[in-house]
Amino acid sequence: MAVIYVTILTYVKPLEEIDAALSAHIEWLNKNYDDGVFIASGRRIPRNGGVILAKGECLEDINAVMQQDPFHLMGLATHEIFPFEASKAIDGLSSIL
Repeated sequence: MAVIYVTILTYVKPLEEIDAALSAHIEWLNKNYDDGVFIASGRRIPRNGGVILAKGECLEDINAVMQQDPFHLMGLATHEIFPFEASKAIDGLSSIL
């Protein structure tokens, strides 16, 4: 199976500033879904950041994608990437990986 990259976003600014940049962030998310990089994404609970599951050739590629996140570019969030090598998955997920 492929390596999956679990990216944890942590907001460093108030939610009002996050919400003001949300449409640009969603546009960036959609582009990366269309490009086949992102597998899943969503808000953390409590709402202090987000999580993105991605696939790519290497950590450097995923990091380059994350550097283009409007939240990162505007200084609204930090991100940490954890490579994860899936050794087992349900059938539906196996075909995506």
